[in-house]
Amino acid sequence: MKMPGHYEADVLFFFSGRPLELELYETLFRRMEETFPDASVKVQKSQISFYGRHLFSAVSLPLRRRKNWPEHCIVVTIGLSRPLESPCTAVSVEPYPGRWTNHVLVSEEAQVDAELLEWLKEAWVFAESKR
Repeated sequence: MKMPGHYEADVLFFFSGRPLELELYETLFRRMEETFPDASVKVQKSQISFYGRHLFSAVSLPLRRRKNWPEHCIVVTIGLSRPLESPCTAVSVEPYPGRWTNHVLVSEEAQVDAELLEWLKEAWVFAESKR
């Protein structure tokens, strides 16, 4: 995966004071690096973004935690042509017709599973098909 030279320092800063969330992210990143070797990653102020030609996924920390959300989690944002119909999905919104932004909560390493990776692969294909 393509990443800037300061990637590791940026990730540590992004997750500063949140070691459990950092562990979850590192598990996800390792799986994404295996699955998307041609992708690039960019750490920004509010999210860590994953790109092919276009953005296909992002990781963030919850800003406003809902009552039933876990105390320690990361939010994996997945851009698809459809809403995700899964108990893992925290929120799905359609910002543009036919483009859905799905937010999935990951609170345990075991949740970085085949199902999540399939959704990310679908997001990659969907993003690459955009003009």
